[in-house]
Amino acid sequence: QDPARWWPAAAVAIRQAIESGGVDPADVDGVGLTGQMHGLVVLDAAGRPLRNAILWNDQRTAAECDEIRERVGRQRLIAITGNDALTGFTAPKLMWVRRHEPDVYAATRHVLLPKDYLRLRLTGDHATDRAGASGTLLFDVAARSWSADILDALELPAAWFPPTHEGTEITGRISQQAATATGLLAGTPVVAGGGDQSANAVGTGVVRPGAAALSLGTSGVVFVATDRPTIDPDGRLHSFCHAVPDAWHLMGVMLSAGGSLRWYRDTLAPAMSFDELVAEAAEIPAGSEGLVFLPYLTGERTPHADPEARGAFVGLTVRHTRGHLTRAVLEGVAYGLRDALDLVTAGGVEPSGAIRASGGGMSSATWRQIVTDVLGSPLATIDTHEGAAYGAAVLAAVGAGWATSAPALTDDWVRELAHTELSDDVAAYRLGHERYRALYPALHG
Repeated sequence: QDPARWWPAAAVAIRQAIESGGVDPADVDGVGLTGQMHGLVVLDAAGRPLRNAILWNDQRTAAECDEIRERVGRQRLIAITGNDALTGFTAPKLMWVRRHEPDVYAATRHVLLPKDYLRLRLTGDHATDRAGASGTLLFDVAARSWSADILDALELPAAWFPPTHEGTEITGRISQQAATATGLLAGTPVVAGGGDQSANAVGTGVVRPGAAALSLGTSGVVFVATDRPTIDPDGRLHSFCHAVPDAWHLMGVMLSAGGSLRWYRDTLAPAMSFDELVAEAAEIPAGSEGLVFLPYLTGERTPHADPEARGAFVGLTVRHTRGHLTRAVLEGVAYGLRDALDLVTAGGVEPSGAIRASGGGMSSATWRQIVTDVLGSPLATIDTHEGAAYGAAVLAAVGAGWATSAPALTDDWVRELAHTELSDDVAAYRLGHERYRALYPALHG
């Protein structure tokens, strides 16, 4: 988590990529950046990190979230930023530093997201993209700019926060020092890029209004592009600027998606491979014969913004086998993704076409079929596998002048390979999702 260690590692990785790929640095027309959202990097006046980064998944800031709601007002906060105060966001992390590490706070002069610290080392410029800035809880998503109202209410200096740019805009150029370290040519343009989820959407071609993506990695994400800021008044969905200009997106996030299956395997069947476990689950009927798994192993974000939410197996009987348990985990994650999709459609945004699926979990045909049937929508696999990194390259290509817009490139660069269509299990999963939805309020106390 020490930002001072990121740059040497990144510089070596860039140089190795150039050399192993046989790339002439003169042929590199642009560099795109992407990385985890919400993380906090605080720097002194000379640009030196003052402490370890506080990462996106850090949960220490519940008290600061309450303070933000009190200072701003919850409804006003959601109306401006598109989000409720959640522990993952950047603003409560910065307020935690103010409360618990006053010396660090007093020395702070710059606040950056993790990828933008690497941008600083590449170009010497303080800058960020508007998609990433949307995840700080300090950004006016409709105006696509830092919110003076929120900064004033939280007593945070506006001068600490970098200029923001659309994802395809050039924010700086490779410095001579960075060129020496990386092997890139000095003067190579660097574009704003995007936070990981927005860049992943670009990399999967989800750049037009109504296009939808699903990512099933450690966490699970449902992402729908829009042509206007659409805000859930209860803050159950995230409303962010997209990485492409004049676009926004709605996003539902579940914290333990693929992470739930990993926990299950590591804890209860460590000698088995994921493929072996899923093969057993494939023999079990849809609905796991009444067994339901709640995937709230690390709290939850969508639809229950509750860091105290907890996981459970409900409905166990003596007839249930390991295959039932495994299938219940796969189905529980799918139900959580359905919760997010239902909120999107309830907000008046209807996904168009097949949902484009990515992430390690979607490599399993069994899990892909379960998710298809639970969502009630075909899933499309695509011909790109680099996700956010591919999206960052698309944004860099637009910034370098290869095309006038990201859609103009992704229409050619991202292709749907195959669709997973609905099966006869849709009705069983509709009932299963109703049982699943009843469990959180029943167990909450």
